[in-house]
Amino acid sequence: MSFLSYLIKGISLGSVYAIIALGYTMVYGIAKMLNFAHGDVIMVGAYSVFIMSTSLGLSPIFGVLTSIVVCTALGLTIERVAYKPLRGAASPLAVLITAIGVSYLLQNIALLVFGANTISFTSVINISPITFGSNGELTISGETIVTIIAGIIVMVGLTLFVNKTKMGHAMRAVSEDKGAASLMGINVNATIALTFAIGSALAAIAGVLLCSAYPTLNPYTGAMPGIKAFVAAVFGGIGSIPGAMIGGVLLGIIEVFGKAYISSQMADAIVFAVLIIVLLVKPTGILGKNIQEKV
Repeated sequence: MSFLSYLIKGISLGSVYAIIALGYTMVYGIAKMLNFAHGDVIMVGAYSVFIMSTSLGLSPIFGVLTSIVVCTALGLTIERVAYKPLRGAASPLAVLITAIGVSYLLQNIALLVFGANTISFTSVINISPITFGSNGELTISGETIVTIIAGIIVMVGLTLFVNKTKMGHAMRAVSEDKGAASLMGINVNATIALTFAIGSALAAIAGVLLCSAYPTLNPYTGAMPGIKAFVAAVFGGIGSIPGAMIGGVLLGIIEVFGKAYISSQMADAIVFAVLIIVLLVKPTGILGKNIQEKV
């Protein structure tokens, strides 16, 4: 049963990575930029839930909804203040450096407000675990169940939104050619802003799920999961929604099995070794496509 237990735990962790990776892949797919502050938006979302549910004693559902609103507003603000002025920058490094700067800004604001101490996060998921086997050899926690279901719902919902709705079609058009999309009457700025809003809302959901499964919280909570989710996005094929989901789940399974069967200290190294191997063997990722540019 231990193998199956590790597998389910890996899928659960991978679902969190997948939800975060979906934010990365959407922003990159539409705006062609990497928002490295995305991981810190997760931290802001988790603190929002903590304040509402634990400090103020409000309903966990209200706390989650507040977290989504706060992170969405934060994502829109970051895009408007930090990224929009650089959209026409000659070098993409300007946007990349700005993203790293925004990440450190959010971390240091959190340090000033909440301090560096790690606090205990109370899970907002109140579902009884499911036990299998006569002696309870396999137990699946409520957090694991909700996380896996949430990952599936988010991926399916996002895929339907992008492929079936008017705004989704606008996103795909902007992804293909911003200039042509603008000539066709699509508001490029509003479309990119919506992309950041959706990505940040997903970060809030991921923050709640992550801290419910691993009940600790500090200003650096979102840093490593954010980087691993970026690895998952590249692994699956950055710009591909199903690829982000597949990459996230596979990465979660690799990390959990690495901790269980190789070394808990080497788990992070294994994750990044996977990124190196993928870039060497298939740089576009599992579902990524080669894009030929005419010069």
